Amino acid sequence: MRVVSVNVSLPKAVLAGGREVRTGIFKEPAGGRVAVRRLNLAGDAQADLSVHGGLNKAVYAYPAEHYPAWQAETGRAFPFGRFGENLTTEGLLEDEVRIGDVFRFGTAVLEVAQPRMPCFKLAIRMNDPGFPKRFMKSGRTGFYLRVVEEGDVAAGDGIGVVSRADGNLTVRGLWHLCYFDGGNADLARDVLARYTTLGPEWRRPLEFRVSSL
Repeated sequence: MRVVSVNVSLPKAVLAGGREVRTGIFKEPAGGRVAVRRLNLAGDAQADLSVHGGLNKAVYAYPAEHYPAWQAETGRAFPFGRFGENLTTEGLLEDEVRIGDVFRFGTAVLEVAQPRMPCFKLAIRMNDPGFPKRFMKSGRTGFYLRVVEEGDVAAGDGIGVVSRADGNLTVRGLWHLCYFDGGNADLARDVLARYTTLGPEWRRPLEFRVSSL
């Protein structure tokens, strides 16, 4: 397992749909070692802190293994960082990585917090209004990380396992439970009780299911 690319961007204004939008999604590979701070990487920031960033969305990782599939499906070549990820990784896939797993990236220690749910800014980045829905449907979501120990990271660094989560809920498992396993109220109730730091975008579908059934 390794870090393929480290990508950062400060927020900037872009025109979308006739209006100005500030976004930090236009990530580009950084050279050398990059400091991993409690809320973001050095040289990186989130534009809208009401929905992005915070302790449980400090760093976003996306598997390099997904790039060939997207390029084949869209007929476009994508440089690393195109999906807005801070860390392009190799060897960490959503159907294997569990919520709560802890890994060492370079000298920083990071914990898997939740899948990514895209907003309209991914559509801006891809110049495709329908892309966020397509991204979500694919299950190739990548995942957010919280910073357990600050450090630094660079392209080529190894990724080591610090600890595995007690539960068996994978990143893909949570995605599937929320959007495809609509009748499973028992598991939804268990996930809500066990994984208390999940963001509202993942808790709401489960809470609705439990209250409905």
